[in-house]
Amino acid sequence: MTAATDAATAPDPLADPENRQRLELAKAFAFQLLKGIKQIGMYRHNEARYGEYISKAHEAVHQYTERFGPLIFKVEQQNFHLFDQPLFAEDTPLPFKFWRDGIRQFIFRPGLRPDELLTFTLVALSDVEKQGEDTVAQLWRSPLDNLEYVVVEGFKVDGFSDEEVQVSVDKIVEYLYSRLRSHSEDYLRFARVTAEDLELKLEGVEQVRGAVIAGVTATDELKAKLQKEIAEEEHSRLFPKLVSSIFQVAEAGVDDPELLEEMFLQLLDALLLQEDFAIINQIVLKLRAMEDRPGMSGIRRLKATFVDKMGEEQRLVRVADVLRTARPSMLADIGRYLSSLQPTTLPTLLDVLETLDAPEHRLVLCDVIAEFCKANATPIIQRLSSERPMTVRDMVYVLERAQHPDRMHFFGRVLKHRNLAVRLDVMGTIARGRSIESRRLIAEALKDDNAQVRVQAARLLPEYDREQAYQQLVAVVKGNQFKKRSPEEQAAFYTALGSTGLPIALSLMTQLLAVKAQLWNRARVLEEKLLAVHGLAGVQSIQSYKALQAVVEDRSQPSEVLVAARRALAETRRKLFGDAAPPEAG
Repeated sequence: MTAATDAATAPDPLADPENRQRLELAKAFAFQLLKGIKQIGMYRHNEARYGEYISKAHEAVHQYTERFGPLIFKVEQQNFHLFDQPLFAEDTPLPFKFWRDGIRQFIFRPGLRPDELLTFTLVALSDVEKQGEDTVAQLWRSPLDNLEYVVVEGFKVDGFSDEEVQVSVDKIVEYLYSRLRSHSEDYLRFARVTAEDLELKLEGVEQVRGAVIAGVTATDELKAKLQKEIAEEEHSRLFPKLVSSIFQVAEAGVDDPELLEEMFLQLLDALLLQEDFAIINQIVLKLRAMEDRPGMSGIRRLKATFVDKMGEEQRLVRVADVLRTARPSMLADIGRYLSSLQPTTLPTLLDVLETLDAPEHRLVLCDVIAEFCKANATPIIQRLSSERPMTVRDMVYVLERAQHPDRMHFFGRVLKHRNLAVRLDVMGTIARGRSIESRRLIAEALKDDNAQVRVQAARLLPEYDREQAYQQLVAVVKGNQFKKRSPEEQAAFYTALGSTGLPIALSLMTQLLAVKAQLWNRARVLEEKLLAVHGLAGVQSIQSYKALQAVVEDRSQPSEVLVAARRALAETRRKLFGDAAPPEAG
């Protein structure tokens, strides 16, 4: 039976109204796809809008698959066909690229993602001769979970014309694909096909020699083993060999610099997808070593382009995605990657920083930003007024690490921030400076309106000049307003006084503890004794330990003082002696 006879006797599929609806929706998809491909082809430089250009095509294919399931169409030389009807309004060179490489059928499955459709579009637009890969290779290495294709390669039968062979091949492909489709979750699908099956199914095909052997479902252990071997091949052997090969080509000289740049950029994107920052850093180091050699002006240009592309927004977004889930061992490599960027990437890095939450991940980025801050601190200073405490803390860290000459001036402004957590945190950063200016800011915070800020300042002040700290703290303690403050704040100031460790501070505490209470001043004396115990606890020295021991042994002290002294003595003993502490007195 000939192909013409088959066509004459076969029922018209478009007689079914549902098939006519399928065809109309498929044509709508083809129209929007071709339109999106033309837009991307005209504006190849505007990569950020690629998704927008194909959005309508994705909506059209989604509408089809939601209603009718997978969209399956044939690939002819000049058009895509469904029910033997062309999908494009006119012949276009687009299908020929796929047809030439042996692709005879595409299957767009439900759930097709926009990025998968965009990958398909970019493959359709790719220059095969320039890239060195045919469309089948490009599709094969792309993550296309919901897009499938059928390839026929090297099928020839002696004694038959190409048209007769083509009809037979199409039938075989359709039948094999129908057998390969399965509802199984096993991705290593197989078909059980025999020559008798094909003879019954395919009319007009003389003979099929051989058979597809029935497969055995892969076990979970086998699949895990295969995945591990593939990963090892890609990470341990494939990419290092590929990098070595590309550098051999670069060192030998290339007539087309743009082709060489394209090779390196494709390698960069592949390595980013593989999260292999170590090899990227090696590439940058190798290019830097090569650019200083005589006659390597092309490599110098290549290195500059490569580093510029590393700092483009979409690639830095990818770096941030990796950083969020990065293992600790990867952080150093990611930090070196970011350090290789140009200072002009600072605004983008700051935007990327806002998307990170983990402190260790933000620290990697902040260390790099601190280096770029030395050339341009304006974007960092502007973010000091942010409403996000995490952002303000990071900017304070950056200015301090960069040792910006005016950082204390800006820190003073942050101490007026309305977020209390920010003010407390920046005080710790200021105190690490150990400069005269930082000490002045801490001393001014003793007069802050907030009690927590005043307490934090009192605790930090003795870390500078102890005698000056004592004088300033005593001035506050003896002030008229100090008695009106909360017991917690008063205790904190006395603890800070004791932490100066000065003999005069120890003497002040012992004098307060030696005061004998009278009937009319018993409450006030008790308060001062308790504050003195806090002061001795802050000293944490052998002298304060002995003073507290004497208080515990003094049975004339009020019970509240004895309890507080025992607690302070135990804490001091632990700080001084640890597990080898002497036995507690009393």
